Amino acid sequence: MARSTGPILAIGGITLANNVLLNGEPFDWRVPVATGLAAGLFALVEKASTELAVGLAYVALVTLLFTRMNPRVPSPAETLLKWWEGGKK
Repeated sequence: MARSTGPILAIGGITLANNVLLNGEPFDWRVPVATGLAAGLFALVEKASTELAVGLAYVALVTLLFTRMNPRVPSPAETLLKWWEGGKK
């Protein structure tokens, strides 16, 4: 397995967990499909430049943690902060 595959799969898993499990949004099949395509694309890019593909995968992972992908759904960091504070608004 390519070194960039782990962070890319983590991006997909965190996105689904944040949207569906933690915020009650309907399951969106585009996320797992896009995750699989991105993992394959990053594995191909890794053949040309390992450092570029792995570095970009980790930058994407950190970006996902702090950015809202859907305006109605809080980012994973916001969801974690809301949980940490005990659900206060």
